[in-house]
Parts: sequence; C-alpha cells; structure tokens
Amino acid sequence: MAVPELWAGTDAGKAEHHCVVIDAEGKRRLSRRVANDETVLLELIADVLSLSEEQPVTWAIDLNAGGAALMIALLTDNGQQVLYIPGRTVHHASGSYRGDGKSDAKDAFIIADQARMRRDIQAMHHGDDIAVDLRIFTSRRLDLAADRTRTINRMRAQLLGYFPALERAFDYSTSKASLVLLTGYQTPAELRRTGRNRLAGWLKNRKVRNYRLVAATAIEAAEAQHTVVPGEKLAAAVVARLAKTVVALDEEIAETDALIEGRFRDHPHAEVILSMPGIGAVLGAEFIAHTGGDISVFGTPYRLAGVAGLAPVLKDSGRISGNMRRPRRYCRRLLRVFYMSAQVAARSCPVSKAFYERKRAEKKTHKQAVIALARRRLNVLWALLRDGRLFESSPPPRAASLG
Repeated sequence: MAVPELWAGTDAGKAEHHCVVIDAEGKRRLSRRVANDETVLLELIADVLSLSEEQPVTWAIDLNAGGAALMIALLTDNGQQVLYIPGRTVHHASGSYRGDGKSDAKDAFIIADQARMRRDIQAMHHGDDIAVDLRIFTSRRLDLAADRTRTINRMRAQLLGYFPALERAFDYSTSKASLVLLTGYQTPAELRRTGRNRLAGWLKNRKVRNYRLVAATAIEAAEAQHTVVPGEKLAAAVVARLAKTVVALDEEIAETDALIEGRFRDHPHAEVILSMPGIGAVLGAEFIAHTGGDISVFGTPYRLAGVAGLAPVLKDSGRISGNMRRPRRYCRRLLRVFYMSAQVAARSCPVSKAFYERKRAEKKTHKQAVIALARRRLNVLWALLRDGRLFESSPPPRAASLG
C-alpha cells in the first residue's frame, strides 16, 4: 500500500520552530518542536522524508525571511517544495478550527492543512544571487530612508520649540545646506554674533551651494527672534546632534545607492528595465529583488499584477455588483516600483503622459490615473523582458504600447 502525500507545516520562530506533518486525510503523522539549528533541522527533514517513503512532501511555513531563512535554505538545497503562508492567513483560518486556544503546534497544523487544501498558494522562489543581494541592499536602503525621515521630524520638532523662525526657513528634507548650517549654528544669538558675511564664508568652506542665500535666510530668521526660550541651550545641542546624524545618513544612503546600482547592472535584465521611462537603478533593483529576477515564475502578467496590487478584485455583496477593490494581500514594494515610476513617466514620457491625460479626461482622479498607467506599464515591461528588447517611445506595429 502506497504512502499518501504528506504536508509539513512549520510555525517558525527566532530560536525554535514547531513542525506538524499530516497526510491526505488530515491525520497527524509527526509533531515536533526543534531548535533553529542546522544539525537539528537536517534531522527533522530526514525524518519527514523517511515518513513519506520517497513520496512527495509539500512544506509550508509562515515566514519567508528572518528566523525561517535557515530552514528555507536547507529545504531548498534538498530539493523540497516550500509554500509561504502569511501569518495573517493563518490567523484568519484559525477561527474555523476546533478550540479557541492558540499554540505553536496548532498553528503548525493549520499551516499544513491550509497547504493541503488550498490551490492558490504559490511556491516560494528566492531568485538568483543578484536578486538576493538586491533584496538585502534595497531593504537596508528603505531602513536608512525611514531613519532619515524620523530623525528630521525629531530635529524639526526640537527646533520648533525654541527657534520657530529657523524651523520654517528651510525644507530640511531636501536642503543639504540647511543641515550643514545646523551642525554649527542652532540659536538666534549665535547667528547674529556671527553675521552674514562670516556665516557665508563658513558655509562656503564646507562646500555649501548658494551659501550667500542660505546665510542671508538664516540671519533674517535670527533677527526675527531676540527672546531666549527656556531650555534653548540643551535643545540646540540636541538639534546639532540630530543634524549630524541626518548628514551621516545621507552619506550612507549615497554609498548604498552606489552599491545597488553596481549590483543591479550585473543583472541580465538591467538594460531592458532601465530603458523604461521612470525606472532608475534603485526602482529597477527593487523590481528584481521582489520578483526574483525571473518573471516566468508568475506565469502571466495578470498574476504579476495581482502580486503587485495592481489587479483589482471583486467585492460584491447582495445587490451591489461590479464593485472592484485593491486586494488586501499584495507586495507593497512592487506596487511602489510601478506607482513611483508611473508618476515620473507621466511627466517625462510622451506616451505615458498621453495615457495619463486621457484617464484624467475620463474624470479619473490623479491617483486612479497613475494606478491605471502603472498597470499598463507592467504589461509593457513584461513584454519587453519576455522578448528581450528595449522600450521605444514609438513602438513598431503590433508591439505592446501604452496607448
């Protein structure tokens, strides 16, 4: 009698995982807690494979990175199929299983059972080495950009508390000169004592562009306030430190961008992706990182659009029909790639601009028009990558177009 196919569900954690194996009838064949250690995990894989007696085993896990990375790598190296079932899916599914309690063993069973019953879960695909490197680089860049935004917001809030005129004088998120200024001068009295000419010279020595205008603007803000707010000295020291942090973050972001571009250009699809208006090295790298560098794994552009959140889903109820909504589960980083590039292309690419304006003429909002353009550009990029050709603003007959 042949052993039925098995499904192994794993509730992953930082230090330990819990694995439950079930058969085609949903009966538990193994339940084990294991350490997140290579030797122990290899023993688990060997025991599960021995249970299957060379029959197929489908593995499912609720994390696709972090603490689950080692187990996924071991399974992949051993030629096993691995499905990713997000934690939110497990949470929603748990209500249909017996018992109100929660445990790692129960979650692992639910993961295995969902993998057994559902046919809409795609196998995990980590892509080539370049895609893996780009995922690390782009994730680091995203963290740096978020840190930069938080630091600037804290700095502005601190500056507003004792020197509001200087806080509103510059856009600190885009003006590098204003950040350099704050590393040396943070109070009205300091700026007035220094004077416009000496301040301009100080800024010039630090290679600040438009140093005269920056100096004049800062002195004007200083002349507007002669009152010393309590706590000014300490607050000024905090502002100076935060400004230096932002400058350091800018330097690290620039270094990361250079690393991203260098690695991205090593990818065989880089030239095709960069030919699309609005997509530069960073957005192109994010596309490679979150598609694995191989669009064929998605099967069709419609599937890729669904993963990117650009394919609406029906949300009908009762007498309401034809109600389309964005799916709840999609890759926000992929959506960002297509949305941001579409915004740029709507201004710089004649074909994209014409499409955008046509949607606006159809009474679409700006956001709706950009999303429609992003969806159309996804089809075009798919065709270019499939055919291995570059984007042309005036495509040849019968070729994909934005119009």
